[in-house]
Amino acid sequence: MQSSAGEGGEGVRSVLRALDLLALFDDSHRSRSMRELIDATGLPKSTVVRLVATLEQRGLLWSRGDGRLTPGGGLLRWAQLAQDAWQLPPEAVECLRVLSVEAGGESSRIYIRQGISRVCVAQHEGTQQLRHVVRIGAAMPLWAGASGHVLLSGGAAQDLHRAALAAGRGPDFEAVLAERVRRAGDQGWAVSHGEREDGVSAVAAPITDAADRVVAAVGLGGPTTRFTEERVSAFVPVLTKAAERLSDLQFIGGTA
Repeated sequence: MQSSAGEGGEGVRSVLRALDLLALFDDSHRSRSMRELIDATGLPKSTVVRLVATLEQRGLLWSRGDGRLTPGGGLLRWAQLAQDAWQLPPEAVECLRVLSVEAGGESSRIYIRQGISRVCVAQHEGTQQLRHVVRIGAAMPLWAGASGHVLLSGGAAQDLHRAALAAGRGPDFEAVLAERVRRAGDQGWAVSHGEREDGVSAVAAPITDAADRVVAAVGLGGPTTRFTEERVSAFVPVLTKAAERLSDLQFIGGTA
């Protein structure tokens, strides 16, 4: 996995390489050997050794007794800060729960924009037996899905261009995405079917700040078979009501 950074000086490149290296640790890879890191990054061994040494010094990686590397204890501080910043107030938790109930047991989620990705920061799992699973903190492409359309509707043309470019769907896709984003902005909600994953649909509405800027999206997601035109029409009023309530709470990103 080569670093996506080409711009900037060597310092910027090194930072991005270090972040790419940390990103190799996930639920499926809770520890890594040095060889695994070298193979996964495609970087020279000397570069990976240097990056690992720096990350260990800063407490972001830790070498176990068996020689394998794991996320370091220093990350606990950052994890706590992130938890404090993104933990929903009780009123927002209740709002997501009510939205799920009023939508017939579909899962409700909140997404924010992070670069050219959208990240799930909160969710209420629905009661439907067949559900689409999304992990908190999971990054998904901004160009795909109703929440992405809503988030882009509050951004600049350059944001849309970068998101469309990341899709890798050719030069004509930007116009397609622009139309989806325009529609989301005009009607105040968006719907998508199978854009990111076949058989998965979603409907989303914007959460705004005090200046009426789009800062997040609240959405419902589930199997396309349940997101018929009739059901989507029924989802929209309860979803937009929830979006208005969540906007009034002004909690996105923490309050301190």
